[in-house]
This record gives sequence, C-alpha cells and structure tokens, in this order.
Amino acid sequence: MSSKTKTITVNESDEGKRLDAFLVSQFESESITRSYIQKLIGQGLVKVDGAEVKSGFKLKSGMSIEVNIPEPYTPKIESQDIPLDIVFEDDDIIVINKPKDLVVHPAAGNWEGTLVNALLYHCKDSLSDINGVIRPGIVHRIDKDTTGLLVVAKNNIAHLKLSTQLKQHQIQRIYEAIVDGKVKDDSGRISAPIGRHPTNRKKMAVNIKNGRPAVTHYKVIEYYKGYTHIQLELETGRTHQIRVHMASIGHPVTGDLVYGKACKLMDTEGQALHARFLKLTHPVSEREMIFEAPLPDYFSGLLLRLREL
Repeated sequence: MSSKTKTITVNESDEGKRLDAFLVSQFESESITRSYIQKLIGQGLVKVDGAEVKSGFKLKSGMSIEVNIPEPYTPKIESQDIPLDIVFEDDDIIVINKPKDLVVHPAAGNWEGTLVNALLYHCKDSLSDINGVIRPGIVHRIDKDTTGLLVVAKNNIAHLKLSTQLKQHQIQRIYEAIVDGKVKDDSGRISAPIGRHPTNRKKMAVNIKNGRPAVTHYKVIEYYKGYTHIQLELETGRTHQIRVHMASIGHPVTGDLVYGKACKLMDTEGQALHARFLKLTHPVSEREMIFEAPLPDYFSGLLLRLREL
C-alpha cells in the first residue's frame, strides 16, 4: 500500500510534549484522531530521529519526526437498487427527498446502503466525477438521521455551477426542526464559528479559536409544552451546523443523541430535523427553481403527540 511521508522538526515551544498529542496538533487540518496517530506509532510508521518510540515519548527541541500515513483504501462502490424519492430530475440535476437512516455517501466501514449506491443504480454513469468515486454527484450533504431535500449533479458543468452557488450563498436551504425547551425569542440569528470538538473528534462544536464562520437564522413556528417547532435557514453550511448552533443556545434538536438527548415521545431514533425547502438556479437553463418536501411521518407524528401534552 502506498503512503505519504511528512517530516516535522520539533521547535523549542513544543519541547516536553507527548509525541501523540504533538502529532494530533500537527495534523489538525486533516482531522486525524489521536487514536489513529497511536495506531501509526504502534505499527512503526512514526520515527523520531530514525528510531521507533512509544506514544508517550517526550519530545526535545530539534528532534526530527518522520510520519508515514498509508493512503486510504478506496473500494469499488457498487450500485444498489435502493428506492429513491425523486422530487425532480432532468439531464443535469436530480433532487432527492432523503429519508431517515440513510447515509449520503460511503465511508470506511459503511460502503453499502448509501444514497450514492442508490444513485449509481438509478443514474448509471450520469453523475459528476468531481468528488471522486466515493461521492459522485454529491454537491452538499445532510446527516444520516436528517430528512429532506438535497440536489445532486449529473455532470461536471452542473456540479461546478451548483458549487459556486453554494459558496456565494445563492442556494437557499430552509429546514424545520423541533427543539427542546421554549425558545425565548420569536426569531433570531446565531453567529458562532464551528470547528472540531477539542476532545471528541467525531463531534463538532462552537470553536472560537479554530472554527469557521457559521450563521443560522431561526423563526418560531409554534410553541409546545417543553418544546418549540422552528424554521431555520442556513447562511453557511458547516458540518452539523443547525444541531451545534441550537445546542449552543440551550435548545438542542429534539432526539439528537450527539448534541442533546433522546426523546421518549419519538417513534424513531435521531434528531427531528427536516430540510423542507430548497431554492436554486438551474445550472444550465438558469431558471429559478423552488422545491418542497412535506414533513415526514415521524415529524408530523411527534407534533401530534406534543399537541396532546
């Protein structure tokens, strides 16, 4: 297996640090975890001044660290006949209403049963290849347990133009959510940078020091006993943005097991979050298009139960 090698010289300010902790900070932009670094050290893929050492080795100024990171294994992604709720499709784009419990694209340990596997079956070779074999056609994502709309590019021209619209905030994405507690203001704007959680690399967090700018607008739809039904619009599109932002103001999305807590009133697992409206300019015809995905049964059912409280 091929690998990439990185050589790092220890500065005076880093003297005395543990090898594994130091390397995590050096590879922060690549989101490499401490456990993965420790695995590399254990496999002899990290050497300090040419010698293999342990994870807790204390560094000294001037030492040279050589890190060999194996290139990730990329398997062939197979097409699968998985039903799709297609809202719109032409030669350039396909708009999908994604259900709960469906991952958007394959990743390590989860190479099958994703939206990409379904798209490969439905679209055959008609998907953009800009994002490689793992994410063909994928312009933006929504989480596994978030339902609703996303647009997929069927060719590279469409992909590039849609990506430009995203970067320039020209694609409007409006969500609905049920959140824990009574949101104080009828509407508001949350502006707080989001980055990797400082200790749990699988989570995101409001991160003032290392986060990227993130803005979410919200508006209350209806209040319930202990809960609030709200509409949210993304100004930016950071990973887990709505979930992190709502948790940061004390109102995590109901049922969110990562940033909040389970909800006994829900008949499914995962957060009550639905991408309801999507507004974009068609990448080829340049006509404005607006799509809507009605609230799914799990969401509507929860609202009914909340009204009975």
